[in-house]
Amino acid sequence: MALCCAVMTGLLLQLAAPSETSAATSATSAQDKDLPALFKAGDYPAIVQRFQALPKDATPSKEMLRLAFHSLVKLGRGEEALPLYPRLKTEGQPDDLTLLSPLALSLVTSRVRDQKEHVRIAAYTVLAELGLPETGPLLEDGLLNSSVLVRARAAEAIGRAGLAAKSGALKRAINDEAPSVRIAAMNALGDARIMEMKPRLIEIGRTEEGPEAIFAYAALFKMGQTDMLIDITNAATLPDAEVRMAAIGVLGRLKRPASLAVLSQAVYDPNPSVRAFAAGALGEFGSPGGVAPLTHALGDEMAMVRGVAAGSLGRLGLKENRPLLQALTKDPSLQVRASAAESLLRLGDSSVLLMAADLARNPDPSIRGSAAQALSATSDKEALSVLQALLQDQQPLPRLMAAKALGKLSGPVIPILLKGLQDSDEAVRITAAGSLLQQTARAARPTRRP
Repeated sequence: MALCCAVMTGLLLQLAAPSETSAATSATSAQDKDLPALFKAGDYPAIVQRFQALPKDATPSKEMLRLAFHSLVKLGRGEEALPLYPRLKTEGQPDDLTLLSPLALSLVTSRVRDQKEHVRIAAYTVLAELGLPETGPLLEDGLLNSSVLVRARAAEAIGRAGLAAKSGALKRAINDEAPSVRIAAMNALGDARIMEMKPRLIEIGRTEEGPEAIFAYAALFKMGQTDMLIDITNAATLPDAEVRMAAIGVLGRLKRPASLAVLSQAVYDPNPSVRAFAAGALGEFGSPGGVAPLTHALGDEMAMVRGVAAGSLGRLGLKENRPLLQALTKDPSLQVRASAAESLLRLGDSSVLLMAADLARNPDPSIRGSAAQALSATSDKEALSVLQALLQDQQPLPRLMAAKALGKLSGPVIPILLKGLQDSDEAVRITAAGSLLQQTARAARPTRRP
């Protein structure tokens, strides 16, 4: 009996005494009290320092985890915040978009000043596609970058974010040393109808003889100077092939009914690059009247022209074009087959999924990348499975294209993109983060009631 009482007494003492784990948790909870005030005051380094100073065997509270996660994101240390996300996500519940959205944006914006040019280009390409007003200061900074492509993407992003009217840097970019940056700036200023830039645009139109003059005309047209359409139309037949391409591309985007005849004629141009531009412009123009010239382009001797024409036929959205596209699935060029598959999938024809999956196994990484792009046109489960496999490809190009495609699909793609955030290639990680932002934005939109 005495032994039994001693055992019971020992058990009671053990239950009454706090364990090491509970003591550590209590200490952590006590330390948490001032964390919200630190976060509100913007003292993110202090929160991160306290979190990282915890003993390895300590279990931080959810509040500390949450504030450490957001502090790392605020500090542009998204890659350090990424491992915390699974610990914050409630098991068995959908992914937390309020955590993923700022995390993904941090993973992109933290690379805009990377030493490697291709990484900076990848980051600004994502920002240009998203057009987020809150990234304005970074976009302005991009216009000062040493990379021409970064500056061009930054100009495009400022326009897409609706910041052109307020951006002095964009207005100055119209005088950039690189033609591609000047053109991107003119496009953005024209789309925003920044009237104060008209005198400079008129001057460019008068003094320049290359493609820049065409884009100046286009910007002036958007600002209400409709007579510029005559100059753009005339330029579509000038001797310089680059000028013709610029004019044709602009006419496709302006979508003026009178321009259809010019675009239709351009598919007969002696220069294959011009013919490809014409085929692409007809798709952007979006008129059923473009079917006949595009059908002609499908028989072009150059695979590049056939591929662009196939893509444009899908963009027209006419299901009666299926037989034309089905014939191209046997084209000698695998790139053309991929373009045809993308258009057929866009038209709702899932019969080409098997062919697209076969292209995704081709030895050529560029073909596998084209297959990924084709599969972005459908949210079929089989397509999702193929893209998931491509995201684990040995070569970075197919992985990058798969990450980009996943941003366009509906369905359970967020868990797949989370794996893409851990890719060994920085550009793939940035692209996956951009697609994740697209997915979180889409999920956050209110659904329309019928």
